[in-house]
Amino acid sequence: MSLPAGFGGGGGSYSSRGDKALSMPLLETLRLAWADPELRQRITFVLMMFGVFTLGVYIPVPVPGISSTDVMKSLENVDALQLLNAMTGGALRRLSIFALGLNPYITASIIMQILYTAVPQWKKEMQEGGEYARTQQNKKTRGLTIGLCLIQGWGLLKIMSAAPAIAALSIGQQAMIVTFWTAGAMFVLWLGEQISEKGIGNGVSLMIFAGIILAMPNQFDNLMTGYHKGYVHWFSFVILAALFLATTWVIVYFTTAQRRIPIQHMRRMVGTRMMGGQTSYLPLSVNMAGVMPIIFAVSLIGLPYQFSIMFRGRNTAIGNFLETLGQYLSPSSQNWFQAFTGSIIYTVLIFFFTYFWTAIQYNVEDISNNLKRGGSFIPGVRPGKQTKDFLDGVISRVTIVGAAFISVVALVQWLAPRISGIPPGVRISVIGGTTLLIMVSVALDTMRQIEANILMKQYGQ
Repeated sequence: MSLPAGFGGGGGSYSSRGDKALSMPLLETLRLAWADPELRQRITFVLMMFGVFTLGVYIPVPVPGISSTDVMKSLENVDALQLLNAMTGGALRRLSIFALGLNPYITASIIMQILYTAVPQWKKEMQEGGEYARTQQNKKTRGLTIGLCLIQGWGLLKIMSAAPAIAALSIGQQAMIVTFWTAGAMFVLWLGEQISEKGIGNGVSLMIFAGIILAMPNQFDNLMTGYHKGYVHWFSFVILAALFLATTWVIVYFTTAQRRIPIQHMRRMVGTRMMGGQTSYLPLSVNMAGVMPIIFAVSLIGLPYQFSIMFRGRNTAIGNFLETLGQYLSPSSQNWFQAFTGSIIYTVLIFFFTYFWTAIQYNVEDISNNLKRGGSFIPGVRPGKQTKDFLDGVISRVTIVGAAFISVVALVQWLAPRISGIPPGVRISVIGGTTLLIMVSVALDTMRQIEANILMKQYGQ
């Protein structure tokens, strides 16, 4: 089990190359891939799975009398749910059977990854158990995914109960909706697994990528509607396009950027041959945490507003207090002081979670011990504790740059409407933040896998 591409992760392995950039031009890679029969078949299969997913997004849960428009109006200020809607291709907005998307699986993967890092017995089983241990971990992750589907689906209905149509549903109808959502989420996960097996790239990542792409036309339609009605001006499109291109370039640059630490391998006699002695690199990604800090931060700052919706009908005072607190925590608040306060808190949370996630992913003590056991060392640094302290310092400095990059990308999503003069009611999440970071990361990861397949076949000829 591993997190989808673009969601974070890392490792302590080192390689002779470890380069995350593409070595071939994009169009040339696509041309060669389409010319190869096997790769063309894999790419076609991926596109077919995208078609099945798109069809499912437009299939609503069969409950009569529910207007998706009324439901979504009650959720406009819940940023975490807007993110979920964007990642599911608008399935939440349509109350589709795919409304939960892969969010429960991602949450389950994060929880299991933390547990397998924090629990010594589980960590040892993963290191020594091989394929059997990975199979057992996948079973546990899927079981937790089903449980989270039920919990998150029920919680989502409670938040949606601000809409009268949802509040009027019986317990049986609510249970039916949660059942459909759970089945839909597991079916999307199955589609992703089929892509990983018969297509190319990380299937789960590509399904999330497809959802974000599906949500883009709706956002563009909102902009065009605003333009025809006169509250979105033509220069706003120019500014948005410039911000989109600039943000994409920055994401590509920092996603592929690495801090390479040289590793010297000692010479050893194996029989009558001298082995080793070469130099490789320990590549440390600048963006080690991926998009995880943004997801954690968005979920945290959205909690007060979500609870305010649940308390609004029971305790007005608590509901109003939580709603006000949520406005001060959200960078999307219309009040400048509230937006500034929310941006500062948002940035602090991103820095905190970046360091937290990096500490989980990069165990410098394990890296140091692996280097020592393999007879390798960093030039000028003694093996053991000195190597551990050196790696600690390097990772800490690299993490500062990575956290600053993630913070800027995350805040662009909230700053873009103010800079371009877009009214508050028009949401444009694809300009920055989680969705664009995921899109670029998944696209780069998929293109690297396609390129690797092409180069492997060229070497084999």
